[in-house]
Amino acid sequence: MSLCNLCPRKCNVNRDVNPGVCGAKNTIVIRKVMLHQYEEPILTASNEKGSGAIFFAGCNLQCVYCQNYDVSHSMKGKKISTQELANIFKDLEEKGAGNIDLITPTHFTEQIIEALKIYKPNIPVIWNSGGYESPESISQLKNLVDIFLVDFKYSNNLSAIKYSKAPYYVENATASLVEMKKQQPNNVFNNGKLVKGIIVRHLVLPSLAKESLPILDSIKSILGEDAIVSIMSQYVPMGKACEYSEINRPINNLEYKLVVNHALKIGLKNAFTQELNSANIKYTPTFNNNIFDF
Repeated sequence: MSLCNLCPRKCNVNRDVNPGVCGAKNTIVIRKVMLHQYEEPILTASNEKGSGAIFFAGCNLQCVYCQNYDVSHSMKGKKISTQELANIFKDLEEKGAGNIDLITPTHFTEQIIEALKIYKPNIPVIWNSGGYESPESISQLKNLVDIFLVDFKYSNNLSAIKYSKAPYYVENATASLVEMKKQQPNNVFNNGKLVKGIIVRHLVLPSLAKESLPILDSIKSILGEDAIVSIMSQYVPMGKACEYSEINRPINNLEYKLVVNHALKIGLKNAFTQELNSANIKYTPTFNNNIFDF
């Protein structure tokens, strides 16, 4: 990679020399590899040991409240080659993972593509991202990624800038979702397990529930009433959320009901919901010096 313009930030930096806003140079850095039990239940079968989660260090978003703040806002971790990443795919598959779950992969798109060309697993490959993508980069994933598990965080660019330092978030998240739909036009299941398709996650933020409603409208407009949507109540103030009083608390029942009721009102048929007690740090993986936890 000479000058990096992978994501909507268009940093135009030489990552052989300097990192982009994501914090990354051209060498892959992973923070954690594990069999992860807390993804959506349709992503794994009962005889599988969870998602084969690979947490990449750094992130092209800079969310002040990130639920994995220590991972996304630093480049601590293990440097690996694309061949080593392909070997990790194989190892997770052999350990009984139900999928290969690429978590915050955007800033390593080119390296991941190279690794998948070395070895394409026989289990679904999931692109698990924050939604701040460029459709041009997403188009490069055709025939390599089976499931897009993508956040749609904001319907208001002012909020995206304030909380994630992400200009033009809405336009890019929308255009990228359209490209994902081109690659995976239908959700395909095998014995109740999603093997191809799209899941859109939306984390309801305190004080911003009304901004969630246009997001659901957009998802239905792009993906249709059968869209798989995960409406998440698990927000816990983390990172620098304490510096923003309006988001320095969990969401309340009224906020969550407002969003869920809107999903019902507009006819979304496949919405996952959560109990409010899911807002608990026990569901967040522990990130320590043990990179490989499987």
